[in-house]
Amino acid sequence: MSEHDEHDEEAFAEQTLIQAIENQLEADSPPAAKATLNKLTLVGYEREEILQLMALVLAHEIDAMLRDDRPFDSAWYEQALRALPELPGED
Repeated sequence: MSEHDEHDEEAFAEQTLIQAIENQLEADSPPAAKATLNKLTLVGYEREEILQLMALVLAHEIDAMLRDDRPFDSAWYEQALRALPELPGED
């Protein structure tokens, strides 16, 4: 696979994750998504930056789900969103 293809795949994956976050915000589900957006907006983050941080948390949980062959852990996900801008595994 060329570097170009890998970059395209990463960009596509990020866009897919960001779209999923947008859908969560739209549906207000989980409520932690909108709460996180509001909190980070108040402390000066740009919307695009916030969506990228939230997408990283979602990607982290999806990776763990696939690795451990388990269902989506919504409690962990909401807790990780509320911990932003600190990312999972950075403590």
